[in-house]
Amino acid sequence: MVFHVEFASISPLEWVGQIQAIFVLTKTLSLYAKIKPHEGKEAKMKSLWSKREAEEFINAYADKGVMADLALRVYSSRLLGSNPKLVLHGGGNVSVKTKMPDVYGNLEDVICVKGSGWDMADIEPDGLPAVRLKPIRAIANLEKLDDEDMVNVQRRNLLDSKAPNPSVETLLHAFLPHKYVDHTHANSVLALTDQPNGYAICSEVFGEKAALVPYIMPGFLLSKKALEVYQLNKDCGGLILMKHGIFTFGETAEESYERMIELITLAESKEKDRPARSFQSVEIPKSLLPASWVAPLLRGKCTPSNFSQTGGERLICTFRTNESILQYVNGKGLERYSQSGPVTPDHVIRTKPKPLIMPAPEVESLNQWCSLLDDSLKKYKAAYSDYFRRHNVDLKNPKLALDPMPRVVLVRGLGLFALGNSSQAAQITADIAESTINVISASERIGEYTSLDEAEIFQMEYWSLEQAKLGKQSPLPMSGNVVVITGGAGSIGAATAKAFMDNNAEVVLLDIDPERLSLLCDKIGVTGLTCNVTDRSQVEEVFTTICSKFGGIDVLVSNAGSASQGKIGEVSDEVLRKSFEINFFSHQTVAQAAVAIMSRQGTGGALLFNASKQAVNPGENFGPYGLPKAATLFLSRQYAVDYGSEQIRSNAINADRVRSGLMTEAMIAERAVARGTTPEDYMSGNLLGEEVTASDVANAFVNLALSMKTTGAVLTVDGGNIAAALR
Repeated sequence: MVFHVEFASISPLEWVGQIQAIFVLTKTLSLYAKIKPHEGKEAKMKSLWSKREAEEFINAYADKGVMADLALRVYSSRLLGSNPKLVLHGGGNVSVKTKMPDVYGNLEDVICVKGSGWDMADIEPDGLPAVRLKPIRAIANLEKLDDEDMVNVQRRNLLDSKAPNPSVETLLHAFLPHKYVDHTHANSVLALTDQPNGYAICSEVFGEKAALVPYIMPGFLLSKKALEVYQLNKDCGGLILMKHGIFTFGETAEESYERMIELITLAESKEKDRPARSFQSVEIPKSLLPASWVAPLLRGKCTPSNFSQTGGERLICTFRTNESILQYVNGKGLERYSQSGPVTPDHVIRTKPKPLIMPAPEVESLNQWCSLLDDSLKKYKAAYSDYFRRHNVDLKNPKLALDPMPRVVLVRGLGLFALGNSSQAAQITADIAESTINVISASERIGEYTSLDEAEIFQMEYWSLEQAKLGKQSPLPMSGNVVVITGGAGSIGAATAKAFMDNNAEVVLLDIDPERLSLLCDKIGVTGLTCNVTDRSQVEEVFTTICSKFGGIDVLVSNAGSASQGKIGEVSDEVLRKSFEINFFSHQTVAQAAVAIMSRQGTGGALLFNASKQAVNPGENFGPYGLPKAATLFLSRQYAVDYGSEQIRSNAINADRVRSGLMTEAMIAERAVARGTTPEDYMSGNLLGEEVTASDVANAFVNLALSMKTTGAVLTVDGGNIAAALR
């Protein structure tokens, strides 16, 4: 996605549109683009079921050999999963009971249930692994079953051994007799269940339409209890799981879906528009530090103590604010309602049990606020460690403690900051935190929000089956690092972006050409910001945007430039000054902006400059380009001298003869004529006799970023040019 110089934020619907565009590749996936999520605080739940679209799904999947039962399961799953008020980021689950052939061609009764790692919003038939139904239902006769045995039984009964693990709630789906079963974490339902008298409220709202199940951790015991409750209430259309969510069921996909909408509509009818007394605002100072200033500070302070720039321990910090969020974080009751716990237990693996609360960051009290942040983080870490010790001793198999730092920080006057070990993880945390705010706000308008008790929250946070949802992998060298590349839409910029992405960095490209930038960013999947790096105000704007989205910057690749030519004794002041603007002053402008952010983070960083061999080995009639490049080379060394004490390294690349936006085919031909050779020989005219590519330069940038003990260096990437070698 590319942001242009207006820097206007896109709306949620526009964001959804960007995501939906991905699915237009096939006829089947294009149908998904028609499913629009409900947006906005006032939107009420309504049915989106379309008989025409349901038929289109059946027909589209029939061409792929998928039966109608499963096609409709995919359709209604996407209807539910595309609504963030029902399901967020892989939450919820669905199933259908049907018949499928085994390897011998014999039809077997199976349950196709959502598999681990799949999202209801874009699920495919492969995301609904088929499990033999009879042996799974037989589990209901057992008195006890541990988690490992439950997973083992489910996997042993998969029709396809390569399929993903079935949902941890497969047993609950299987025990219910209905063909279709749906499960969501509907906000409006949670607002009712998360009350001290939630059971009474839900009984009043749902009556005989839904039966109530007390909170039990997902797995065997919950499945047994849900079956018991259902058997006592066989005429109900759904189950309300206290402090967890809602199940509905039916003999058709449409019936189960419509029951979900009906029950959620009943829950919404209980919501009150009156403001909660607990949301009366505290007094907020008028002069506050901007979120873009606070984010790098939080990002640096929340970095784990075992941080290593090449160890993948950096966190991404993203910022959210709107009227509802501000009402929540400024409320007088914030210390009570925000510290109660998650609105549904599986959120804890993303958000931690509690957010950190910080007062409004007043400009006049900056030092005091920073000091308070240090103290607050120290107390948060100690409190989390105590929480871990209290409950870990009760476990049969004690766990290793997770990172004790917060993942959500609520700052009065500003909004919420969410942290994660990648941009995607931070965005997921922010989505869940914002959804939490919406649920608690609705809950406080009804009565008083309460969550699970601490022991139950701990049990869920450290449950191995829940942690498995995070899909933890060993970090790559640049995991969690934010890399900003100027001149990003050019050949070297694009190659450098790919090289850093291959090392798992979060990449932001800056370029003056919005069209080229947009095409590249769409192709490789990174953020792009249109920016003229010779305009300080635009540079400040884009770095503000970067801080709000990513929380800061770790590596700056200052690559933008233009190749001005002319005989130095004849070139005009206008040409020379213009060349200095792009080839020297722009490097200084972006470097100044970057080091200010790196200093606030306090975790070091790297400045990498594209200096060119012209900086040390001037070419004939290339003075207007070489002079500012020479200045840029020494600029790099000056930053090394001035900021080494802050662990900010500064290095330069000395590249030569690389096909790019600067060295076009026309320029190559022109320079070859000037040297009396062919373009091919000109490009490979070095000691190795090999042409240097943009990828060679990109790899050199990555190597310098990973060279933790190197600063003030100039790395030559020219195939060998003794005339350009530094003494």
